[in-house]
Amino acid sequence: MSDRSFLQWPFFDDVHRALADRVDQWANSELADVDHSNIDETCKALVRALGEAGWLRLSAVDPADVGSRIDVRSLCILRETLARHDGLADFAFAMQGLGTGAISLFGTAEQKSRWLTQTRAGMALAAFALSEPASGSDVANMAMTATRDGNDYILDGEKTWISNGGIADVYTVFARTGEAPGAKGLSVFIVPADTSGLEIAERLEVVAPHPLARLEFSGCRVPASAMIGNPGEGFRIAMSVLDVFRSTVAAAALGFARRALDESLKRVRERQLFGAPMSELQMVQGHIADMALDVDASALLVYRAAWLKDQGAPRVSREAAMAKLYATDHAQDVIDKAVQLHGGDGVRKGHIVESLYREIRALRIYEGASDVQKVVIARQTLANSTGE
Repeated sequence: MSDRSFLQWPFFDDVHRALADRVDQWANSELADVDHSNIDETCKALVRALGEAGWLRLSAVDPADVGSRIDVRSLCILRETLARHDGLADFAFAMQGLGTGAISLFGTAEQKSRWLTQTRAGMALAAFALSEPASGSDVANMAMTATRDGNDYILDGEKTWISNGGIADVYTVFARTGEAPGAKGLSVFIVPADTSGLEIAERLEVVAPHPLARLEFSGCRVPASAMIGNPGEGFRIAMSVLDVFRSTVAAAALGFARRALDESLKRVRERQLFGAPMSELQMVQGHIADMALDVDASALLVYRAAWLKDQGAPRVSREAAMAKLYATDHAQDVIDKAVQLHGGDGVRKGHIVESLYREIRALRIYEGASDVQKVVIARQTLANSTGE
């Protein structure tokens, strides 16, 4: 069993501890043997299962409750636990929240009622369409346009590396409406997948298979009522969404690292080397110590950022960036050590450690690459410094 002592830290309330127990029990029962042979169909099935189990209710605000909010600690617990059991299950859960994050935080009552009711029940899949070929981390350089035409907007351009691309029922799409240059001229729209002018241009294959696609918008007409928030608020909305969900990426990395540590502990206890368990070798003990340290340090950063956000901090950009940078980079280190401790089995296709090795790499890139997180941390640190 994975170490659960962290749940006694003061970051958590009893409701979070109970949630961790319930989701772990569910995952033990439902995620023991997830079929990864057909990624699209498996993702759809996982979303339905997550919805039926009630976990997706935590991915977005309750449209029937005006005062409801997203509890980031709950998101992190769910993502850490799901990732520890199955990477695709974590992906399926995460995209429901990220894909509707703008609606949760800034949508109208009508927008929330129409879409969140479906996504929280697992009846519709969501996607977050922000990245473009020339504007991944540099969101302000976005080229896609949304041109006003009477009571409509016409979207033209391209999005790429869109998670759930090709299987989503609804996309939140960021485009340039031109109120001002750069970041101040962006807006965001709700675009149902069957909207005329939206095409799946290409499905993208990556080392850890997930549904990804490049989208093309050509004369894609949506009503002005599809805009989330006001014209020119797209950048602020995007950053606010990422401020909530960036900590959860770190939580997923933590889940991968925890699983790698668990598998390694089992391996070194059971594997005999030179007439004794591997766990008796000092070099092996050194690896285990490093892995345990990285896991706990990551958890502290992840749940500090989540706790701060839940306490009402308007922005946790620095804390979330620290959590994502450290947890993803060090999960890579933990998993690499796990591969080494497993020897040949660690690189055998189908082994859990091999799959973790493929799963972790993308987390250091999406929702803000590690190098970008360093820039965020440095700028925030400099801004908060008095210079004395």
